[in-house]
Amino acid sequence: MTGTLPRPAARPVRALTLLACALALASCGGPITPAETRPQDTRTFKATDPATTALAGATLYKGQYAGIQGPASYLIEVPDNWNGTLVMYAHGYAGTGENLTVAPPSIRQYLIAQGYAWAASSYSANYYDVRAGVEDTNALALAFGKLTEGKYRTPDKYLIMGVSMGGHIAGAAVEKETLATEQSKVNYAAALPLCGVMDEEYEFQWLGDYTTAAAQLAGLGARSYPQSDYQALLPDIKAALFSDTTTSQTDPYWQENEGQGAKLREIARRLTGGDRPVFELGFRLGAYQNAVFSTGGSDGTLNGVLNKNFYGNKDTVYRWTDGPTPTPAEVAFNAAILRGSANPNANAARPGGLRWLPRVNGEFSVPVLTMHTLGDLYVPFRHQQLYRLAAQANGNGDRLVQRAIRAGGHCEFTGPEVVEAFNDLVTWQKTGVKPAGDDVLNAAAVADPNYGCRFTRGVRTGVAACPPTP
Repeated sequence: MTGTLPRPAARPVRALTLLACALALASCGGPITPAETRPQDTRTFKATDPATTALAGATLYKGQYAGIQGPASYLIEVPDNWNGTLVMYAHGYAGTGENLTVAPPSIRQYLIAQGYAWAASSYSANYYDVRAGVEDTNALALAFGKLTEGKYRTPDKYLIMGVSMGGHIAGAAVEKETLATEQSKVNYAAALPLCGVMDEEYEFQWLGDYTTAAAQLAGLGARSYPQSDYQALLPDIKAALFSDTTTSQTDPYWQENEGQGAKLREIARRLTGGDRPVFELGFRLGAYQNAVFSTGGSDGTLNGVLNKNFYGNKDTVYRWTDGPTPTPAEVAFNAAILRGSANPNANAARPGGLRWLPRVNGEFSVPVLTMHTLGDLYVPFRHQQLYRLAAQANGNGDRLVQRAIRAGGHCEFTGPEVVEAFNDLVTWQKTGVKPAGDDVLNAAAVADPNYGCRFTRGVRTGVAACPPTP
């Protein structure tokens, strides 16, 4: 609730007392509804001072500060010729260990050379805790003056950028719901989510669908949920679908077989954004196959970040062909696969704070520029299509620019690609002149062999080169 309740000219004391009790959720002779808890609330993490040293022409501040779940580590770097803008950087998923880590953005040297200060938090919790990422990044932004020993003025402007889970954080940070419910409030002037989770429901739907379909195709499908023996069965699941799963630095690719493995590939293509360049390369990158398969058998709570099941496939139709209706084999597959429903309250709004998994609804009022690799299997390109639809549904299509990059890996961007995106976002925010982007919803455009050429800078191994620019 925001704003103030109107105060009557005259109201009995008892009525005012009852109103105060109701608003405060105090007992006043009645029961108190206990706040929900989850495993993440009981976990503790260790913040350590980072070993990073300052770049020439800049001053680096580092240490620890109070995060939403305990101490967090931070880095702040201010150039001698600071232009007054502070860029907040949100890192990606750091696993489930107890040690918290903080790292600078990939374009750190460029930011300092151009006069931008930047800051980054370890967050006060690991796991997929986007709530901690948003709150702790914002708290660090607000503590800039204190943590830099009062040597600088309050920033004139705040920008936010992030990769992967950090892209989720950057996208959520400018959402209307976040601004209304977060504890540490920062009004960012623009956001740069890179390879981000731009639809929190889809990401965990995708991971569940892929691993569930793979087990079913392998003849080892679940009979109950969660499939608690999934990881024990995983070697046999892989063997039934792939003829080669050995990887090395010189040969990082798997090879699906032409039977059930090819069906899995085509199911994945349709679930991750449709036909597009570089999809097959990304599908065969063993490191990302392993990352996705490592989630198989999950109970839908995001390892305790939630306390109820977030995954359901009741309405999913698995297809490996494009005909107007499913084939008999697809009908049989869909009839046989285990079905379940997500708990509708798994990620409910919470009084007095952000959801445990902050939402990206497409409700923002500042420029947002995203980039995504076309072959990403871990956080698929489909995120950009869903984000575009959400933004358009909320009247924000003109505030969103999206760029497709011709690479197979997750967050596999070159320095020039990130610098160009950052510069174009800053210019857009300053001048109001919207930069160019890619159409992510036109299926024919996305399937074109040259899709993604407009903003790809550098040719990746295994990816066809773009035609020369006229």
